[in-house]
Amino acid sequence: MPLYKTIQHNSNTQILIWNITESFEQLNQEVQLNEKSQLRLNGMKSEMHQRAFLSVRKLLELAGYSDFDLEYDEFGKPHLHSKNRHTEFTEVSITHSHHFSAIIVSNEAVGIDIEMQREKILKIAHKFVNDEELSRLQKTDLTDYIKKLTVKWGAKEALFKIKNEKGISFKDHIQVVPFELNQTQTTADLNFNGAKQKFNIHFSELDANFTLVYAFENNDTIQEH
Repeated sequence: MPLYKTIQHNSNTQILIWNITESFEQLNQEVQLNEKSQLRLNGMKSEMHQRAFLSVRKLLELAGYSDFDLEYDEFGKPHLHSKNRHTEFTEVSITHSHHFSAIIVSNEAVGIDIEMQREKILKIAHKFVNDEELSRLQKTDLTDYIKKLTVKWGAKEALFKIKNEKGISFKDHIQVVPFELNQTQTTADLNFNGAKQKFNIHFSELDANFTLVYAFENNDTIQEH
């Protein structure tokens, strides 16, 4: 069974990561889907996306849930129904990239993202990192530069999955505090709609060229006037 890794972040939060090696046929036989999910699966043109979609349901099963416990709101954010279930986890976030998929389940608001480390991120860095931070990062070694950009993008994706509010700009509204790659954690600030909120960011590498990032609300929100 290609469960790649389980991370027990704390007693209330667990990350499960899947290495997608099975065929679509195998996964499809092993997973039961609700009607909406089956329609979504049928509408996917990419078999890789289909396999990732099904592997996420395998991860949910390992966490004590099924596809029938998962619902998406009008903004596409997933939610778990834990009624009548003996589990402390009520929040969920989902990600997949190439042959990896992952979920984070918690009793706190959480977001997760997996990204492949690629040079193409250099071409879009100006779209999600402000000029001052970009100038500082460009002075680092190229490999570290790519890895740090990947962490920053993943952090902003994970944070956005928590807030999921229309109008949030990765470049203008989310600032990730500078970090070193061996630290494995940092913080990020969201300045949006007159409020400043902090998030705790955790990151690590999967294999040689994938980055895992997950985020928690800090709950220290400051209303600005």
